[in-house]
Amino acid sequence: MKKKIDWMITIVPLICIVFLCILFFAAPDQSNQILSQIRFVVGDTMGIYYLILGLGVFGTSIYIACSKYGTIVLGEPGQKPKYSFFSWGAMMFTCGLAADILFYSFSEWILYATDPHIGELGSIQEWAGVFPLFHWSFIPWGFYLVLAVAFGFMLHVRKRSRQKYSEACRAVLGKHTDGWIGRGIDLLAVFALLAGTATTFSVATPLMATIIGELFHLEISRTVINIIILLITCAVYTYSLLHGFKGISGLANVCIYLFFGLILFVLFFGGETRYILETGFSSFGKMVQNFIELSTFTDPLRTSHFPQNWTIYYWAYWMVWCVAAPFFIGNISCGRTIRQTICGGYIFGVGSTLVSFVVLGNYSMGLQMSGRMDFVQLYEKNGDLYGIILEIIKTMPCAPVLMIIVLITMIAFYATSFDSIALTASCYSYHVLEEKEQPARGIQLMWCILLILLPIALLFAESSMSNLQSVSIIAAFPIGIVITLIVVSFLKDIKKYTEKQEASANLKNLTH
Repeated sequence: MKKKIDWMITIVPLICIVFLCILFFAAPDQSNQILSQIRFVVGDTMGIYYLILGLGVFGTSIYIACSKYGTIVLGEPGQKPKYSFFSWGAMMFTCGLAADILFYSFSEWILYATDPHIGELGSIQEWAGVFPLFHWSFIPWGFYLVLAVAFGFMLHVRKRSRQKYSEACRAVLGKHTDGWIGRGIDLLAVFALLAGTATTFSVATPLMATIIGELFHLEISRTVINIIILLITCAVYTYSLLHGFKGISGLANVCIYLFFGLILFVLFFGGETRYILETGFSSFGKMVQNFIELSTFTDPLRTSHFPQNWTIYYWAYWMVWCVAAPFFIGNISCGRTIRQTICGGYIFGVGSTLVSFVVLGNYSMGLQMSGRMDFVQLYEKNGDLYGIILEIIKTMPCAPVLMIIVLITMIAFYATSFDSIALTASCYSYHVLEEKEQPARGIQLMWCILLILLPIALLFAESSMSNLQSVSIIAAFPIGIVITLIVVSFLKDIKKYTEKQEASANLKNLTH
């Protein structure tokens, strides 16, 4: 096993993460300034690149699902799925979305309500609920699902033993896959994975800290509580990962039950049922109606910088998560057809995501629009989203119990999603890893610890939301090129495979 370990992929990211941690600790202001400058170049000046890529990948997912390739089984012909639809969907949803879905579901409409672009389009009621649905639905999950079937085809049909980004590019790169180009792609993938991890943890963890502070009236600082939460979460996902797919599946099921329990409680007992359903229905319709316009809006005159601040950030955010989540989805989709994987992903992944934003977001927006609460003014006054979410929860029945449920659900979300990330990263530590072979526990443990270091550094540096976003946008720029290579390579490889199968079938028929 030792001979199989790819020490370059294992050690170099470790060294770089330690260096970044020291840099964020020692010079937080200077490092944040550098991040902002790089972000301006890749996110503002070259922002159209992210928009084209997002729309292109979504279109590709529809094409693949509807084409003849959709009938291909990710595995042996006639092989049955390894997991039930519910367990499969639960693992897919929870690995693809971390605890930040709850943070943004509660509060994202407030951020849009205070954005000048909403005033340009119309009213808060018309548009504040539309953009969360757009930024978290079809294009983001399109990234996941196209890559998931590409990786699933690579693992379960082609039986490739190198479970890495570079291997998915072999049909295009050829022999260069095993050279420095392939090595560069894999290193880049690991860096992007770590960047996405850091961003996610650093965005949503303070909400958990705020809830704990409210419940237990702790006098210690939010940063200390954040670190304690990170360490607890690390312990949970490490324990789950070391128990294999059975542990991950069990944790995912628990997470789903908690999540939908929370959703149903807010929907039926929050007192805003009619408003939630009607506004959600209208927002979804407006999103579908304006989908192409929203996907291509660049704000050339920079009157509001809306796509630069939001759409481009979100596509980048999902792209860096594409290193781990699609690999995991492709792995657990063994026995399902390509069409089932894509359509099931859109049904379970997008459906569950939309339900979260419709119910949790529209609940507080209903209070805002009826005049009973003014969350927008509160945000403009103090800018503390975490405190506002706490105020939102306090308006609900059994608020303390609900806070505990939100807290546990967020930990479960984090633990499940980081199970998939740590497992994927562990696979990267090997030159060769067969389809059913698992990384050594020591390697898995190392990655579980490594994934938590950069988020802690970012918390200590007290990085702003903008700077945290910058980490994802910068890392996603080169990853977008690799994603394009993977998609082209997959289409080339599956065409070759299909032609061979058809030729074999024709020869068999002629023989008979």
